[in-house]
Amino acid sequence: MSDESSMDKLKGKAKEAVGKVTGDRRKETEGKTDQTKGRAKDAGDELSDRAKGMKDSLQSKRENGPGDR
Repeated sequence: MSDESSMDKLKGKAKEAVGKVTGDRRKETEGKTDQTKGRAKDAGDELSDRAKGMKDSLQSKRENGPGDR
């Protein structure tokens, strides 16, 4: 989880809470959007990490030969 995604989620929760308290539906929706943006960044980071792991694994197998594990 990156600092940027955590900030988006935290900022979103705050905006959503302020929107609910003040009755500002637009601010509430902005908050929900910010939270979704943070979760999307987390998912992208996780996908990138998994892809890197797969690449490293395949590269290691290629270097060690097909019979070695």
